[in-house]
Amino acid sequence: MSNHSNLRPWAVWSTAALTALTISLSPVGTYSAQAATIEVSGTTSAVQSTSPTTPARNTTIPALPQSSKQSALPNVLVIGTGGTIAGQSEDATSFQNYKAGTLPIEEMVDALPDKQKIADVSTLQFGNSGSGSYTMADLYDLSLTVDKALAQYDSVVVTTGTDTMEEIAYFLDMTVQSDKPVVITGSMRPWTVIGSDAQANLYNAIKLAGSGRTTSFGTVLMLNDTIQLARGVTKTNDYRTDTFETPMLGAVGYIDEENIRIYRAPARALKPEGTAKPVFDLSKITKADLAKVEIAISYQEAGGEAIEGFVRGGAKGIVTSGTGAGGISRAMGQARTKATQEGVIFVTTTRTGSGSVYGGGNGVIAGDNLSPQQARILLMLGLSFSDDFDTIKKWFETYGTPEV
Repeated sequence: MSNHSNLRPWAVWSTAALTALTISLSPVGTYSAQAATIEVSGTTSAVQSTSPTTPARNTTIPALPQSSKQSALPNVLVIGTGGTIAGQSEDATSFQNYKAGTLPIEEMVDALPDKQKIADVSTLQFGNSGSGSYTMADLYDLSLTVDKALAQYDSVVVTTGTDTMEEIAYFLDMTVQSDKPVVITGSMRPWTVIGSDAQANLYNAIKLAGSGRTTSFGTVLMLNDTIQLARGVTKTNDYRTDTFETPMLGAVGYIDEENIRIYRAPARALKPEGTAKPVFDLSKITKADLAKVEIAISYQEAGGEAIEGFVRGGAKGIVTSGTGAGGISRAMGQARTKATQEGVIFVTTTRTGSGSVYGGGNGVIAGDNLSPQQARILLMLGLSFSDDFDTIKKWFETYGTPEV
């Protein structure tokens, strides 16, 4: 549990530096796999470690403090997973030279000024790695941890790296069963550099989660004062702080100090509470049930070997990132036809970055305006819960295309 504090963000540096020195002896971006415990909110919790080289993932939810139960403020659990937001820079002006996933989330939250004005905040260190280091099995654990936390807490904030944030967010959006707010945040600059966006993003994510304004919205992103739905959002630049955008549809709202403005809502928010839960309840399957799904990109004279290799590798589904409105090369088309005859299900999307893909056919589902990477998440979940083509196609026409 984090104690309320008026410490300025820079106050974290002194304690964080010692932590970073210790952690830097381990592989970059992860805690030492040999650690048997992780200190979280003042309590020592067991962690999961499947092998000597597997980073530990802490899924033990800290108990809601008695003071929070008696407080008029909303209670928020911040689950830290690492990323640039938890990055330790080489020095105060090293914008790109830093170790992601280094600082503990508890120290980061403790350093936020005036948080006691907006929420009672507790923390959980799920892991401390770059976003791309997490496996789908890790995301399975993360989703169940979020749902378990929401049984106690009013809302949850998840901090992650931005590289695969759009995939992590959409996975949570499609699997978390609670209607309570889930907000993902991160940053493009590490915590310890001048002008970092990390502190403001974390503060505003806690403010948004505690406000309850995104109840029944599913998972949303809060970065750069901008609120985006998980579905459709994408990282558009590798360095700029305004990198996250939702092509064609745009943001759903903004935070400007005390003003939280919501201008549009997802279809699920318009339905009675408890009726729009996604069908992908992970408590009904195991990690071993998670299907293998890959992405194949089309380009001038693209060969069919990628598709053939994915099939040989055991892929149950393949997303094609096509040219224009989803077109793929002749060789890819031939390989796809052969693969569908072997029972592999395909989803067709566009590599252009925006626009809708329609149609489909035998063994092929249209991905509408889902990005290839988010279409992969939905196809993977579909295949994890069913091997029936028509059922999965229907999920793409409902969850994948949530028209109002």
